[in-house]
Amino acid sequence: MPSDRRPATGQVPTEAAAAIAEGLTTTAEPTERRRQASIVGAAEAVVSSYDGRAQSALPGVLSDVPVAVLVIDQAAGTVTYANTAAIELAGNVRLPVAVDAWGASAGLTDLSGAPLARTSGPLSDVAGGRPVAGEAVRLSGRRSSDRERATATADDPDQVLWVTGFPLSHDASEQRLSLVVFLQLDESDAAADPEAQLQALRERAVVATDIAFTITDPRQPDDPLVWVNPSFTRISGYSYEECVGRNCRFLQGPATERKTVEDIRQALQDHQPITTTLLNYRKDGTAFWNQVSITPVFDGEGTLVSFVGVQTDVTERVRVEDDREAAFAAEQAARRDAEEAHAAADAARVEAERAQSRLALMAEATSTLSATLDPGDLLDRLASLCVPLLADWVFVTLVDEHGTVTGTSAAHRRGLTEELRRFAALRIADLPEAAPIRRVLTSNEPVLVPEVTPDFLAAAAPDPALREVMAELGTSSQLTVPLVARRRTLGALTLVAESQARRFGTDDVDLARDLSRRAAMAMDNVRLYQQEHSVAETLQRSLLPQLPDITGVTAAAQYLSASSSADVGGDFYDLLHLPDGSVGVAIGDVVGHDVVAAAAMGHLRGLLRACAWDAGDGDPAEILGRVDRLVQGLHVAPMATMVYGRVERPAGPAEPWRLQLANAGHPPLLLRHVDGTVQQLDGVTGLLIGVDATHRRTSRAIEVPRGATLVAYTDGLIERPGEDMDQGIAALVGRLDAAPADADPAALCLHALGEHPDRRDDVAVIALRFD
Repeated sequence: MPSDRRPATGQVPTEAAAAIAEGLTTTAEPTERRRQASIVGAAEAVVSSYDGRAQSALPGVLSDVPVAVLVIDQAAGTVTYANTAAIELAGNVRLPVAVDAWGASAGLTDLSGAPLARTSGPLSDVAGGRPVAGEAVRLSGRRSSDRERATATADDPDQVLWVTGFPLSHDASEQRLSLVVFLQLDESDAAADPEAQLQALRERAVVATDIAFTITDPRQPDDPLVWVNPSFTRISGYSYEECVGRNCRFLQGPATERKTVEDIRQALQDHQPITTTLLNYRKDGTAFWNQVSITPVFDGEGTLVSFVGVQTDVTERVRVEDDREAAFAAEQAARRDAEEAHAAADAARVEAERAQSRLALMAEATSTLSATLDPGDLLDRLASLCVPLLADWVFVTLVDEHGTVTGTSAAHRRGLTEELRRFAALRIADLPEAAPIRRVLTSNEPVLVPEVTPDFLAAAAPDPALREVMAELGTSSQLTVPLVARRRTLGALTLVAESQARRFGTDDVDLARDLSRRAAMAMDNVRLYQQEHSVAETLQRSLLPQLPDITGVTAAAQYLSASSSADVGGDFYDLLHLPDGSVGVAIGDVVGHDVVAAAAMGHLRGLLRACAWDAGDGDPAEILGRVDRLVQGLHVAPMATMVYGRVERPAGPAEPWRLQLANAGHPPLLLRHVDGTVQQLDGVTGLLIGVDATHRRTSRAIEVPRGATLVAYTDGLIERPGEDMDQGIAALVGRLDAAPADADPAALCLHALGEHPDRRDDVAVIALRFD
């Protein structure tokens, strides 16, 4: 039932709101309910504290909210204001109108269907200055006194509305007003839990409306926001988490009027309510006019506990209201500032996009040019980077350390291969001092020609045939930059535009210089690689032996290096025709794979050859032991694996060859018989070379039938990521087994490598057939 008590002057929230809040706090979740009730009560408090300014302030704030709102003059008992939603309820009733007449026009009845009388009902209570905490009424279109509305809604079912009303002014005010809010209540909801129903209604009154509510806590430093409703986050663009804990001034911007801000600050300092309009900014930077009403909230002892703000986006209204001309001018100024800021932002964005494109091009240039070590491929990649992105055609001039032209390269977006060839021949034969290429090679500074004029052509290209082919290619603007790396001039890069649709400028100079530096560095890396490659090939030829011709033995070998800088590594093989007529065969693998490993391999191979040659018919196990002692004593190599075998010739025509084999941690050798079957020569092993000089090694004697082929290899042939060595050996055996039965040693080496050998490690393989 409505309460007969009225709130004391300045006491907010109203007693009715406090009663509702008290009811909410008796639910099963007291802490959460109490928090929601305090938010709802504080939000209502701002509506109940407008005093005499309600008539002017409330219509501006509540006109477009999705709930029906009335303002009632208590003295006259009339409705003086109805927002858009209320007009839809009662029709276009001329205001002011008596409270009962408005209710009859809307078709309001009590729940039993009886018309609301003047002496009873929520509208009469509110008109009498008494707050209504909440009462259900029925809205029946068939009982509306508005004929058009009654006809239009005759077939519609009745609706149940929840009525809440509050005085807007205290008894001493000259104009005593009240506020009435109507919320739609579904019939199914009426039978729900009363407390849950009341909570839902309260939340709909505050959260579901279009009004932005905020609550701050002045007891905390800087009076931060402690709650905002979803409408505030929608209007401002800031999330709840981004708002709470901050002072609301973050909505201000460069065009926010300082005087308005000062007025708000003074009102808050004096604990006085204030309603004003100011320019604020959303999170995305767009400006909007914000009609804000701020009300202090006191507890029962008169202590300030919070400020409640009601905010509405009134940008469109400001544009059309005559009494807002000054504000409109400020808004226009703000718009101009925003447009200028947007223009500046657009310019900055364009510049950022250009910078990003430049960085992307430089990143692509670095990755593209550094991905090859072939000089011709490098020049082709450079041309593809320049044409047509940077120029219509490009010409690269290469020089040696003396400045003599050693080569050229060119590309045109339209092809024109023959014209480019003629241009290159004529250009190199005719390079006067005025030619940009000559000037760049002499000064190492860029030469920019924004517009190629006839006078420029006459000086830079005296040969008429050269000028003719330049006209065929199209030469309207050009830019030439040096190719310099490690303080050495490698040549010049010339970018050319066919027509004035593309004209080179100072920005292009910086971009071309950056690209030329990367291209020159890649070219110099290729030059250094070629030098190292030449040295490596010479070293390899000196380290890997030429297999000797030995009667009764057919031999072949293959070597693949894992090194990207030189075709050498730490794997080796060797074949010896020993003084006593026997044959020595060895294969090994020094730890590492590069030039250093190759050098160590050369030392190790030399020690092995010396020990094997001097030992005569010595046991291979003794020879490996002696090599191990020398390696560790002289520190000539790191650890290594090795197999050494000594093969004695047959004693008679029907006798087999006899092999003595010793192993120092190396994969087992394979013996391929005449019928094509493959046998692993395992059962003999030992520690790696370089681990323990005192280790005693053993050897194994094996008979090798005539026509059989012995295959020795290094671990790069059988090791694969994710596989163990046994799997790799089995795969190798399968490849050898699949070879034709009459395959010679050279063919078996290729079968052992496979069609696509793995180059992550060095690979050496040697095959010996004993006839």
